[in-house]
Amino acid sequence: MSDEPQQQGWAPRDPSAQGAPGDPAPAGDGVSARKAKRLARKRRRTGWRRLFPTWRMLLGAFVLGALVLVGGFVLGYKMVPIPAANAAATAQSNVYLYADGTQIARDGEVNRENVSLSQVPKTVQRAVLAAEDRGFYSEPAVDPQGMARAAWNTVSGKGTQGGSTITQQYVKNYYLGQEQTVVRKAKEFFIAIKLNREASKEQILQGYLNTSYFGRNAYGIQAAAQAYYGKDIEDINTAQGAYLASLLNAPSEFDVVVHPENKPAALARWNYVLDGMVKENWLSASTRAATTFPRPGEVRTSSTGLSGQRGYIVQAVKDYLTSHKIIDENTLATGGYRITTTLERKKQDAFVKAVKDKVTSQLSEERAADRNVRVGGASIDPESGKVVAMYGGIDYTKQYVNNATRRDYQVGSTFKPFVFASAVQNGSETQDGRTITPNTLYDGDNQHMVDGPDGPTGYAPSNEDDVDYGPITVRTATDKSVNAVYAQMAEDVGPSAVRKTAVALGLPPHTPDLTASPSIALGPATASVLDMAEAYATLANHGAHGTYTLVGKVTKNGTKVALPARSGKQVISREAADTTTSMLRSVVDGGTGTAAQAAGRPAAGKTGTAEDDKAAWFAGYTPDLATVVAVMGADPKTAAQKPLYGALGQQRVNGGGAPAQIWGAYTAAALRGSEAQDFDLQPQEGADVVASPDTGESGRPDRPGTSTSPSTPRGQTQGQSDGPTQGTTGAATGGGQSADTTQGQTGGTAADGGRTQGQTDGGTGTDGGAGADGGTGTATAGADTAGSAADGGGGGGAASGGADTGATAGAGAPPDLVLP
Repeated sequence: MSDEPQQQGWAPRDPSAQGAPGDPAPAGDGVSARKAKRLARKRRRTGWRRLFPTWRMLLGAFVLGALVLVGGFVLGYKMVPIPAANAAATAQSNVYLYADGTQIARDGEVNRENVSLSQVPKTVQRAVLAAEDRGFYSEPAVDPQGMARAAWNTVSGKGTQGGSTITQQYVKNYYLGQEQTVVRKAKEFFIAIKLNREASKEQILQGYLNTSYFGRNAYGIQAAAQAYYGKDIEDINTAQGAYLASLLNAPSEFDVVVHPENKPAALARWNYVLDGMVKENWLSASTRAATTFPRPGEVRTSSTGLSGQRGYIVQAVKDYLTSHKIIDENTLATGGYRITTTLERKKQDAFVKAVKDKVTSQLSEERAADRNVRVGGASIDPESGKVVAMYGGIDYTKQYVNNATRRDYQVGSTFKPFVFASAVQNGSETQDGRTITPNTLYDGDNQHMVDGPDGPTGYAPSNEDDVDYGPITVRTATDKSVNAVYAQMAEDVGPSAVRKTAVALGLPPHTPDLTASPSIALGPATASVLDMAEAYATLANHGAHGTYTLVGKVTKNGTKVALPARSGKQVISREAADTTTSMLRSVVDGGTGTAAQAAGRPAAGKTGTAEDDKAAWFAGYTPDLATVVAVMGADPKTAAQKPLYGALGQQRVNGGGAPAQIWGAYTAAALRGSEAQDFDLQPQEGADVVASPDTGESGRPDRPGTSTSPSTPRGQTQGQSDGPTQGTTGAATGGGQSADTTQGQTGGTAADGGRTQGQTDGGTGTDGGAGADGGTGTATAGADTAGSAADGGGGGGAASGGADTGATAGAGAPPDLVLP
């Protein structure tokens, strides 16, 4: 022991003996080592580390969440019982009404016949599983991940989406309903789990097959087998079963008979089903390779309530409601809806009568070509966008494809106005820098090579009947539907810009063959009659577009169903739309569409003919009504498109023939009793005059210059009244022919812009003595014979064979005067 005195009491220790800052305090200072360590750890969680929860916090949150989920599951499982079957088993009818409240049709007779699972061939069962739920027998009754995805899409407004197993779909079909809500999905979840415990997989599959909707008003797979193939389900083979399974995804959309334009999508789904069967070892690869698509039979309807136009209207309204996501197809099929359309009974009846008078009454059983004739039509109020009349075909119970809404016939030259409208909208110029206007000169020769910025494009389209027109203005090229001019114009504007304008006017972006190339101008696109009516209504409405509306009001049990608001906007400038209208008036006044003068009102329009004359079109409008008519050729048995040569006793059926005649008769009747309106146009400066080629140009240039010879205002040049009187064309430019015209030309066309009212395309007619170069010519009062022009329209002056008056219009200006 040391002799040094010991320190006692509270004397401090040597500082060097203290621990480093942050070290645990010694046990002897009254603080436990465990607490000291915890405090030290807390002191070390500084800065960004304090932003993150500790593992204890995460664990606690996880445990709490798990307890909530388990508790919620148990509570939901106990509280949600398996209900009785829903009202779909006794589905009501839907009632369809005209705008005035009178009834059009009533549907909803439920077509269902239950069968046992043993009656359904094993290959058909497996096709359904391949299409809808390949893990049905081995996986749980619910798919939480799919449900979460579907619920999120519903809540976020991204639309409805699948995510359900077959068990869940059966629960929805049989016990619940088709409404897309989170509450319904939650009930579906618990009922599916309970049902899976109380029923076998076979019972569930049998119930699903007997309650699913397959289109054609067929509920259950037995009704579907009869509706599509005229067989009992026991007789359905693998290919047919795969098609029926495909329909579950989109029942009406994938009906390739009713919607032939959707066959590629239906075929893709059918292939998906068969490939899935191979993948699951339910079908051999060799059998799959030998399987061909089984085209379903024609639609058979036992309900006379859908005869005539009624069935077409009902189907079009259903498509409108489902495509606009107002009511989904399965919900609509349960019935009980009262649907007021925008169709006006007077106009609907007028359309039917016009087709009967101009086409169906003219058909003869002795002419084979007449068996192929079909007609489609649609009429829209330009201001409101309401579809006021629709003609779908001869009779829904005989021919069920709606000719007004199908998208498989080329629109032909009715597309050309969209090219010109795009040119004005974009301020486009020719390849040599001239602004495109109605008076711009182009080379109109047959098979003229289209020139691009880098030279010839290799595309040289033919004109109708291979006619050479030489230097020709855009206005006259429109009157005569000259392909060479419009193909070059499409290249000048830019095919992509043309396509953009067409879509803005109203053509759906997914329109088949709406391809951005110079050929777009010739109308290879297969838009529907209704699509074209919407686009022409936009032109009539001075470039303001709003999507068409076919439904004005929907109620169920007295409660209104929300309809989408119609929002219009200016898609092209008024100048572009009105300049296009001013040119299309010339088509009716003296171009290929003179038969439309029968409407007895100021009108604008364009004729069109599909390739190989498989369809003929007239699209036109007055200030208050836009209407499109198409006469189509289709084999009555195979539905294959057929040329119209020889139909209606004519060598050719062109847009200026039967389509324009129907248009004129319908428009006159539809607007009878209302005051005729004049077009209120604000076109390009100078668009209301007609120019002709300048004599200073030598030969026939590939790219005509900017010079144009004198012209007179449109009213004088045409010599026609803008009023409603038919066949009272006044002095024609043919009477006072312009600079390049041969004196005394008879029955032909004066140089471009001196369009003669006496044009007959081979007929007779005297245009009077032509004045000398720039002189005044007096049109004699000789009667013109209205002949067939390039697109089938009458080319004469008096549309109904009336005589031209002998006015002395057309005083020519000096030949050196040029337009700016």
